[in-house]
Amino acid sequence: MFDKFTQDGFQKDVNQRVDQYFTSNNISKTANSQMVFKTIWILIGWIATYALVISGLISPIGMFFLALAHGFFSAMIGLNIAHDAIHGSYTKNQKLNERLGLTFNFMGANDYVWKISHNLVHHTYTNIPDHDGDIDQPPILRLQPNQDLWWVHRFQHIYAYFLYSLATVSWVFVKDYVKFFQHQLGGHYRKTFPRKEIFRLFFYKALYYTVFLVVPIIVIDLPWYWVVFGFIAGHLLEGFTVAVIFMLAHIIEGTSFPEPKKDGKIGMPWADLQMHTTANFAIKNKVVNYLFGGLNFQIEHHLFPKICHVHYPKIAQIVKETAKEHDLPYVEHETFFGAVASHTRFLKQFGTTPKGVLVPRVVNA
Repeated sequence: MFDKFTQDGFQKDVNQRVDQYFTSNNISKTANSQMVFKTIWILIGWIATYALVISGLISPIGMFFLALAHGFFSAMIGLNIAHDAIHGSYTKNQKLNERLGLTFNFMGANDYVWKISHNLVHHTYTNIPDHDGDIDQPPILRLQPNQDLWWVHRFQHIYAYFLYSLATVSWVFVKDYVKFFQHQLGGHYRKTFPRKEIFRLFFYKALYYTVFLVVPIIVIDLPWYWVVFGFIAGHLLEGFTVAVIFMLAHIIEGTSFPEPKKDGKIGMPWADLQMHTTANFAIKNKVVNYLFGGLNFQIEHHLFPKICHVHYPKIAQIVKETAKEHDLPYVEHETFFGAVASHTRFLKQFGTTPKGVLVPRVVNA
């Protein structure tokens, strides 16, 4: 689908220069001590908030805020630990990556579906209409120019953020099941579904429902509907956090939505596509970078998904300079809230422009 990169192309040059950085500094591309420490305290926070909620030692108001905190820790597990592990970038030990990737299942999601829909489909067909499943959302959200324009879309810049908060609720109860048994996922077709993965899907879903819904309803001295309310509240915060971080990386001013030519090819090498469809934001904000798995360095992540996110700040300048040499865009928004504002403007633009007409303008804000 992609044109091959030439011997003097961007992909070859940026790969060589990034490899040279790690070689000359004698640094591993996988997790370092900082990443291990972060993993430990995130997991401790996730376990502790759950334990305190079911302990009976906390007031109902306290349990509500702990449920929110647990939801945030769940988002951090997904963005920091599971994301790197499922990409195979946490460690060189693939077995350990698989075990750490199980934390994704402990959040109620499914690692097998994620490997296909995210690692394979999204990272290959980034922002390509009808190929990238991440921009193929329920029709009430219009995130790509080929989608039919509805009258309600003119308000999507208002209601979209509420829908984002439902992201992990959807994963836990609906989306994983639907995607698992779809033969066509974006640009990827599967003829069969592995029996082992079918078992794992239902086993881990049942385990999650038991631990995070059944057990709390049984042990917490509150009506069941208050327990469910706390469960949903935690997911709303978790879903909002995860969805917004990913939206700011692709559905934002400056990114493009390339379409295949008549021969089915994109007309540019894969690495060039990533530069046209991906954006960084708030890269100087250490809090954003630390809490959200370095996904504000989304360009570096898409080019080097096998490199642990703790290294992205160091290689970003290499990527930026190499892109400039090859006359490729390097889209970046300086602040987190500036990126949110840009995403909101883009949603508004998508909500009013007729099908097939939208041409995003390049903005560095």
